[in-house]
Amino acid sequence: MALAEEARRATLPGMNPECSIVVRTPADLIAVTPYLLGFHPADSIVVIGMAGRRVSFAGRHDLPPPGSDGVDWLAPLVSRQPVETIALLGFGPPDPVDRTIDTLGAALARGGLAVRDRLRITDGRWWCLDRPEPDCCPPDGHPVPSPHNPVAAAAIYQGQVALPDRAALAARVASVEGDDRRRMAAATAEVSIRLGRFFAPGRSPEALLERAGHSAVRLGERTYAAGRSLTFDQTAVLGALVADESVFDYALNRISDEPWRVTQWTEVTRRVEAPFVPGPAALLGYSAWRAGLGSLARVAVDRALRHDPRHRFAWILDRLLAAGISHEAVEDFTPPPVTLRGRSR
Repeated sequence: MALAEEARRATLPGMNPECSIVVRTPADLIAVTPYLLGFHPADSIVVIGMAGRRVSFAGRHDLPPPGSDGVDWLAPLVSRQPVETIALLGFGPPDPVDRTIDTLGAALARGGLAVRDRLRITDGRWWCLDRPEPDCCPPDGHPVPSPHNPVAAAAIYQGQVALPDRAALAARVASVEGDDRRRMAAATAEVSIRLGRFFAPGRSPEALLERAGHSAVRLGERTYAAGRSLTFDQTAVLGALVADESVFDYALNRISDEPWRVTQWTEVTRRVEAPFVPGPAALLGYSAWRAGLGSLARVAVDRALRHDPRHRFAWILDRLLAAGISHEAVEDFTPPPVTLRGRSR
């Protein structure tokens, strides 16, 4: 049964369960997709899975290059999700989109999954590939819903964001620039000098570092929970101390589902100097993953691994995201011991 035949009240990942968006038609589904991903997709295949009234899975992948279907591997990934029905949306030119949707749809059917809708979106128009008769889709398709469509307006009202493209999403975790970068560099240099004196020979560095790190983590939590930001000096201290694996573990194990956790680690990730990026970026990735913000988790983990490809926890989270595993699907998830800079605990 197509979406046009049955209204669905969808609860989006990361959305308050008490809030929902009614999706009645394929056009509504197209309108809400950017808010599921966090950005407007292009040259992409998007898979949306529904479990009852809730969107339980939304994933995007680049269209395969010419001459390659390259999407069979997505079918086992989708089959592991707690889904009842699937919608496939292809964004891009007709030939690669149609070929990719046909290949992936067949692979999903072989795995016993029901594909509810197959839609192509090209140059501001959309077509239903399952029901091409004129009463459903005229030859020139339908116009893509306006950004002011009621479904998009409802998503925005309920706090969802759809950036122009994936690059804009990646920019949300990129380093700050200009005066903020200069102030952060100066604060980091000053903090490095202070920490060097603090952990001078003759003291007990492990106990002192752990105590200082725990204090910095708790200060950050209190600050962001109150809707404020750390100073540049406080951010430099937190960024430097969370580079230690015991402090990283402490911060990681305290992360829960409060929305301000994403805000906190986004700002810290953007502010810290390059050597200190992996820890905050991995913590942002974990916070976003817990919140159902898979696309944000993906770009955060990518940034952590660019700066430190051997960051153990970022690597683990990278594998979970690549497998399409949601936080809800992992029972009693306990973050494992981490390895930072190639050192094992």
